Amino acid sequence: MQNLKASFQFCIQLSFHFISIYFNYMGTLEVLEPRGLRNNNPLNIRHGQSRWQGTHPEKKDKEFVCYMTKAYGYRAAWKILQTYYETFTKTGKPFNLYNIIHRWAPPEDNNETARYLHTVLKYTHLAGMQRLPEPRSDEGFMALQPVLIAMTCVENGIKPEEVPVSAILQGYQLAFTKVLLNIKH
Repeated sequence: MQNLKASFQFCIQLSFHFISIYFNYMGTLEVLEPRGLRNNNPLNIRHGQSRWQGTHPEKKDKEFVCYMTKAYGYRAAWKILQTYYETFTKTGKPFNLYNIIHRWAPPEDNNETARYLHTVLKYTHLAGMQRLPEPRSDEGFMALQPVLIAMTCVENGIKPEEVPVSAILQGYQLAFTKVLLNIKH
């Protein structure tokens, strides 16, 4: 009975982590990473007009972009945040968590935007209306890395210690670091 109770608790816990469970062709139970991490798209960026660098050559997911590495998924997220910054600045809207989350996961798309924002605020210890620096600046990286960690947690149902933090830095470097080529003339 104790073993059955532990198994039941384990199944319930897994259901809250957006983890897919299935039986493979051998009949063995397997657990998959959350969809966003499987797609190397930790922030679940949907297909759209943008042609992102580092996308997987095969469209393995009809709804969400698939990247070759998680670093490319985070590169796209950094680029989107930079676009938000530029758009908000042009329109006089403050670049803050409230506006970022309401644009990223708008309630009109059936998102639980208030819960999403609450979770990001809890993980980052930032104020929702606090102005944030431009993403491509050093200050922007320091301020927004915890935001991307928190958003990854929300999008994938994982804990902060499960987030591939090194991929966030690599994504930032891919997004904003100029590559110097040693070209001989």
